[in-house]
Amino acid sequence: MPDWDVMIAVGRIARPHGNAGRVIVNPDTDFVEERFRKGNVVYVRRGEDVERLVVRDVRFHRGRPIIGFEGVSTIPGAEALANVEVRIPAEALGGLPAGTFYHHELIGCRVETVGGRPVGTVVSIEGGGGTHRLVIEDAGAEVQVPLVASICVRIDPRERVILLDPPEGLLDLNRSRRSPAARDGGRY
Repeated sequence: MPDWDVMIAVGRIARPHGNAGRVIVNPDTDFVEERFRKGNVVYVRRGEDVERLVVRDVRFHRGRPIIGFEGVSTIPGAEALANVEVRIPAEALGGLPAGTFYHHELIGCRVETVGGRPVGTVVSIEGGGGTHRLVIEDAGAEVQVPLVASICVRIDPRERVILLDPPEGLLDLNRSRRSPAARDGGRY
């Protein structure tokens, strides 16, 4: 069984759908049809138990997969999966074209300007369907930076560093304080 803590989140089960044990998944991947294809294996954790689920069937509605898993064929079985995160092993991801990165590769990277000014650490990536933003935190402050080549001039996930060449004022303009509750909740 793969280690849950090193697997990659690809979605979260929203709720049951219908009366045959199917569920609707809110995907957290750019490769929805590939990740949730019939026969694919995904993992969920309930309590301390990590469970392997095999996609029995799938259809898509408004960009979200409606999935039947092998061994889950009742409404109570599907209800037990509601709000559970869905993950896959990192080795199941496959490669990406040059200059593109998986979010988990960027989270935790140290960020600094080309002039050597420390900016902070990437805590999440926001956005979709357009320009993504790096959410960078440093000493309780948060700054959002567009994830574009003209600003993020060097991204090196192996070295765990991102170099920025931001337009004047960008880092100060987008800086905000985060409450302790916001820092502790839900970032992965």
